[in-house]
Amino acid sequence: MRSLNRVQLIGNLGQDPEVRYTNAGKAVCNFSVATSSTWKDGEGNPQERTEWHRVVAWGRLAEICSQYLAKGRKVFVEGRLQTRKWQGQDGNDRYTTEIVIENMIMLGGREGANSGGGRAAASGGAASGGGFAPVESPAPAGGKGFDDDDIPF
Repeated sequence: MRSLNRVQLIGNLGQDPEVRYTNAGKAVCNFSVATSSTWKDGEGNPQERTEWHRVVAWGRLAEICSQYLAKGRKVFVEGRLQTRKWQGQDGNDRYTTEIVIENMIMLGGREGANSGGGRAAASGGAASGGGFAPVESPAPAGGKGFDDDDIPF
């Protein structure tokens, strides 16, 4: 039987990305993404909970993340969960769960999370060459645009 390890998040960067290089010269970039959920409790009071996710990018995608992402920026990331085991200074085993991303789409404008506007995508996959390209919504068959009334949700 096959299994699936896939994560997709849309959230805001909690810190500027940090890029380092391995001894072999491969880039690795670390940053955190915050996702929030809101609801009303039993008394009707609004509640909010924020989850923080550790994110890791490798290779060309890591370089793109370090160059274009910044704290507060809204981003879509897609990848897989990975848990690493390591020993702390006290000798006890520690565990870290992180999202190793393969795709990233910057949301919002170029100046920050709240400026709206353009989007851009980057992928670490071989099919895209790890490049940086604009993302456009596909046009419906027939080449015509569509109105908001045409969207079924």
